[in-house]
Amino acid sequence: MQNNFLSSSEIAEFTVNAGVKKANLSVMNQFVLGVLAGAFIAFGAQAANMASHTIVNVSIGRLIGGLIFPVGLMFVLLAGAELFTGNCLMIMALAERKITVLQLLRSWIVVYFGNLSGGILIAFLISWSGQLNYSGGLLGGFTIKAAAGKVNLSFMNAFVLGVLCNWVVCLAVWISFGAKEGISKIFCAFFPICMFVASGFEHSIANMYYIPAGIFAKCNTLYVSKALEAGVSQSAIDSLNWSTMFTNNLLPVTLGNIIGGSCFVGLIYWFVHLRGRKS
Repeated sequence: MQNNFLSSSEIAEFTVNAGVKKANLSVMNQFVLGVLAGAFIAFGAQAANMASHTIVNVSIGRLIGGLIFPVGLMFVLLAGAELFTGNCLMIMALAERKITVLQLLRSWIVVYFGNLSGGILIAFLISWSGQLNYSGGLLGGFTIKAAAGKVNLSFMNAFVLGVLCNWVVCLAVWISFGAKEGISKIFCAFFPICMFVASGFEHSIANMYYIPAGIFAKCNTLYVSKALEAGVSQSAIDSLNWSTMFTNNLLPVTLGNIIGGSCFVGLIYWFVHLRGRKS
């Protein structure tokens, strides 16, 4: 019987080779594929908001959002795109000395800003689409509430939630690398991503949609009133802006994502399966 799944050591080899290919992409291709990944994740984030914005019970709301959100990573894995959080596994190619530190950092930076561009683009288009008017503007208020909550996390909370998030995300990418069939890759992506969303962990690339969408929604007085009715304080809404998006959320969450994906997945599996072996 054919084995349709790679062993963990084979996944390690595959991940190193994938990291080399990613590092050798041109800067333009890295950026364009980064824009696509940012947009794909944003589509999943918006759909999750839409599905859960009228659900009062937080647990059920997170679960419903978690059932929808994974489609973004499925797009990345199956359609092809460059996602910063998944690319934290490129650390394995660096540990194997197959790429340089400069190649790694170039890829991370270019893809990161590509992801940011894609997330902001979808947030802008959604804000102009009229979609936030759903449920009498409740979706717009929910969008503000989610964004305001993210920029009002403490630095340490955002950092740790970022570590936990990308630990899970990179495990999803890791096991999807081991799958040889499309349907298997979908299942590999679905359950871990559903878990991180339901758990409320912080994903820097998803936040590149959630927070800009909240900033755009904040310009509409109806959406602001709905956010206030939902229990968001005026001071929390006032603190939602482009500056706090970076300083209060993306900075600590991105650092946490790097640690979670690179150290707790990439370097650990490199240590177990590849360290000290002969080429």
